[in-house]
Amino acid sequence: MRIGVISLFPEMVSTIAEYGVVGRAQRRELIALLVENPRDFTDDAHRTVDDRPYGGGPGMVMKYAPLAAAVQAAREKLPQGCPLIYLSPQGKVFDQAIARRLAELPGMVLLAGRYEGIDERFIESQVDEELSLGDFVLSGGEIAAMAVIDAVVRLLPGVLGDDESAAQDSFMEGLLDYPHYTRPEKVGDNEVPKVLLSGDHARIERWRRKQALGRSFLRRPELIEKLELDDEQQALLDEFLKEQRLKEHRQ
Repeated sequence: MRIGVISLFPEMVSTIAEYGVVGRAQRRELIALLVENPRDFTDDAHRTVDDRPYGGGPGMVMKYAPLAAAVQAAREKLPQGCPLIYLSPQGKVFDQAIARRLAELPGMVLLAGRYEGIDERFIESQVDEELSLGDFVLSGGEIAAMAVIDAVVRLLPGVLGDDESAAQDSFMEGLLDYPHYTRPEKVGDNEVPKVLLSGDHARIERWRRKQALGRSFLRRPELIEKLELDDEQQALLDEFLKEQRLKEHRQ
C-alpha cells in the first residue's frame, strides 16, 4: 500500500514510519509513506498557505492552490484512483469497519488540515471522503491521519507477526476485546481465571466470547444495540450478567 499525506508538518507525520507496526511495515516494504507539504507549492517569499476568511471571523483558512498542487504531487506517486480523505470534524466517525475497507485499497491520500479549516471549494471539488476521530477538537489533522494509518496498516497481510492478532482485535466483530492475562498467575489476591489455565481450548474460546459480549454490554452498550445477537450470543451475555450479579452480591 502507498499512503500519501498532505501536511504542513511533514516531520511530525513521518515519525510514525520509524516505530512499531507501521515502521516494521515500511522497513519490509509492505507500505510506502509519502508526505507532501503545501508550502513547497507556493510562489511567494513567505510560502503562504493560508489567508483571512471571507465574511470575517477568527482564524485563517488554508488556500486552494497550494493544497491542490500538493495533492496532485502525491497522486502522481500513488496508484490510479486512490481516494483523497480529509481528516475533519465534519467527517464520518472513523471505526474498524472503515479501517477494513481502506485496507483493501492499493493506496490513499490523507489531508491533514490546520487553522480554521480549508477552502470549501477544495472540499467540494477534490475530497472523496471526510473522516473524524470523534467529537473533540485537535490542533490539526496530523494526529488523526496517523491514527488512521496505524489502524489500516496493521490489517495488511504480513504486517503483524501473527495475522490472528488483527483478527482478534477489539471491534473486529463489532465488540470490545476480552480480558488478557500473563504471568504470574497471582497478583495480590487477584488470580488468573481458572478456565485460562485449563488447556481446554473450546472452554477458553467460549469464555472469551462471553467476556467480549459482557464487557461490551457494560462499557459500550451501543455496540450491543448495533448487533443482532444470535441465540448462542444472547445465552452467553445472559450468563455473563448473571455471574456479574452474583459477584456484586458477594461483595
